Amino acid sequence: MLHSGAAAVTPGIRSTTDAAIAAEAEHSPHNYHPLPVVVSTGEGAWVTDVEGRRYLDCLAAYSAVNFGHSHPRLVAAAKAQLDRVTLTSRAFHNDQLGVFVTELAALAGKDMVLPMNTGAEAVESGIKVARAWGYRVKGVASGEANIVVMAGNFHGRTTTIVGFSDDPDAYNDFGPFGPGFRTVPYGDVGAIAAAIDENTVAVLVEPIQGEAGVIVPPADFLPGVRELCTRERVLMIADEIQSGLGRTGATFACDLVGVVPDLYLLGKALGGGIVPVSAVVGDADILGVLRPGQHGSTFGGNPLAAAVGTEVVRMLAGGEPQERARMLGARLHERLGALVGDGIVAVRGAGLWVGIDIDPALGTGREFCERLMARGILAKDTHGQTVRLAPPIVVDEADLDWAVDELAAVLSEVSDR
Repeated sequence: MLHSGAAAVTPGIRSTTDAAIAAEAEHSPHNYHPLPVVVSTGEGAWVTDVEGRRYLDCLAAYSAVNFGHSHPRLVAAAKAQLDRVTLTSRAFHNDQLGVFVTELAALAGKDMVLPMNTGAEAVESGIKVARAWGYRVKGVASGEANIVVMAGNFHGRTTTIVGFSDDPDAYNDFGPFGPGFRTVPYGDVGAIAAAIDENTVAVLVEPIQGEAGVIVPPADFLPGVRELCTRERVLMIADEIQSGLGRTGATFACDLVGVVPDLYLLGKALGGGIVPVSAVVGDADILGVLRPGQHGSTFGGNPLAAAVGTEVVRMLAGGEPQERARMLGARLHERLGALVGDGIVAVRGAGLWVGIDIDPALGTGREFCERLMARGILAKDTHGQTVRLAPPIVVDEADLDWAVDELAAVLSEVSDR
């Protein structure tokens, strides 16, 4: 594989990079702090910038590009649908939606699929469904429903969702926020049990907390939540927007511990890195509480998104992406684990999803990402000291080894300062 730096940089092209970054800085709100690279093309696990320099993408758009950039099956599905019809709204039926929801429901072992667009929309939809179920099925008094959520959670950026975040960057200056959420420590079944009362309609949980730093809970946590929710007649809602669809070496991260939630919240990879597609997936006795006119989206379930989503589901149905993530993930974790104590404090994760805690004495996570970028690897930091790696599942084993070698070189370089 031709690694980063092999392509010559044409004199004068640097101004193109500078101009693109300057245009964003001048005309876009500063709600992101991206690394100073301007991506122009992508294929598989690699992207190329406007200078012709290649980078191994170890973020995969926060798992939205699980199957790699420009995957031929997904691109073909999108192109074929572009020539037919792309949007009808849900005022009419289209010939792609029925296929999509049928095959996704089968993949998840559920009855129904509520399609939306973004992950945050899936979370908002899950909250609405849980509340409606609580009032119409469980018999909770009107306006009294509550949902138990986890400390350290990240479920999106809408005002409802940031209202139950404990990250000041997420919620400061965006209130007031609505009531109805109770926060407990992640990984503590006892705390969840103590927070549940007769008005609790759901427990909302990430099987692995991504934004928090790829935090993996104790092995008995999700099974304990499942047992508790069943006993207390409370819905278990699993936010698998980042952890789902092959990333962890299984179709869903819940599969790793043999747990089936009442509702799956899906997104990111469901759109194949081409279009935004999300979904709430559950059985008819829960999703069936929605009635005409009570929830919807102009673009949700559009035929273009459905066509791409169907191809994603078919790729997953064979199990090959999941097995590849499991096998490559085992190698990645083994190699990174060998670096613990040499500038790395801890390594966590599952499959091709890793959180690496950097020794504060050596620098911040952001600084390490900048150093990795200079070596041709794109990664993302979170919470100060953690570097996240989540390469596309199609990444070559040799490229994965090279990325770890480059990280080791950065650690050695910084330690020798």
